[in-house]
Amino acid sequence: MFGFGMQELLVILAIVLLIFGPKRLKNIGADLGNAIKGFRSAVADEDKPADASAPGAAKVINDDVETAANSAGAKEAEQENKT
Repeated sequence: MFGFGMQELLVILAIVLLIFGPKRLKNIGADLGNAIKGFRSAVADEDKPADASAPGAAKVINDDVETAANSAGAKEAEQENKT
């Protein structure tokens, strides 16, 4: 459908280079590479069995719920003491 030849790609690259500059283009490329790397590692982590990480995750969630409940109770006690 779109037949991009070598000349068209060089023109597009030259325009992009003029717009962004070499330093910013390098940073954009590095950021894009890191994003792809992170995506691949996230997909690979998702493929691993969830049984190994589930007990630890449940403990963290339970600790967070307890902490939230304790802080909510402390705030209520402070409000009662002020009145």
